[in-house]
Amino acid sequence: MTASENFLTVEDVTLYFGGNAALCEVSFGVRRGEILAIIGPNGAGKTSMLNCISGFYRPQHGRIRFKGHDLTKTPTHKIAALGLARTFQNIALYTGLSTLDNLMAARHIHMRQNSLQSILYWGYARREEVAHRRRVEEIIDFLEIAHIRKTIVGALPYGLRKRVELGRALALEPELLLLDEPMAGMNVEEKEDMARFILDIYERQGTTIVLIEHDMGLVMDISDRVVVLDFGQKIAEGTPDEVKRDEKVIHAYLGDA
Repeated sequence: MTASENFLTVEDVTLYFGGNAALCEVSFGVRRGEILAIIGPNGAGKTSMLNCISGFYRPQHGRIRFKGHDLTKTPTHKIAALGLARTFQNIALYTGLSTLDNLMAARHIHMRQNSLQSILYWGYARREEVAHRRRVEEIIDFLEIAHIRKTIVGALPYGLRKRVELGRALALEPELLLLDEPMAGMNVEEKEDMARFILDIYERQGTTIVLIEHDMGLVMDISDRVVVLDFGQKIAEGTPDEVKRDEKVIHAYLGDA
């Protein structure tokens, strides 16, 4: 696969924290319209990689390109406008706001009204808010969270908060969706629901997805390709069948007898 075929290209990314290397010359590509899983033991550098892609971290070396833009040189506040959104391993919602308000907050990058129009709330400003509210209601229906649309997020159980966070990412209307352990801490029923939503996002909306997940059964079932990290280095890349037979991957997860 050449770099020109990639939707997202990660080239020799190296990230240090002091003298510790979180990532060491990691390279891979993401094709448009696929689900790519990034897996590895705890501390392998998976979340650090997502943080570099989303602009939260700046790698000391290497380059990350998305739709022709160099993300390592793009201001963080402009990355979402390029069509990239993410969820977090530790939920990062506005806990004092309702589900509806959390999703509406994510629509800010699509709003074109100026300050005066917002204050007057007349004409174009009103029509624009109605359109954004309509889009948010579609997401609420899609994720089956209409019953909590007015509930304060901080009062919701963990599984529903995870679903709200996914909804907020979808409200950005991303072309590339980064999911950092979207099913961590969920029970079996909640995991099945989340897996169904992820597949629907992929199949119905055509969204490209990069997924970090520890549930290997799920990863092998829904991923097109898998990248494996261990101690900050890429040790394998390929289809799920290729990766699960790789001796380096088996060693990283199970160790030697």
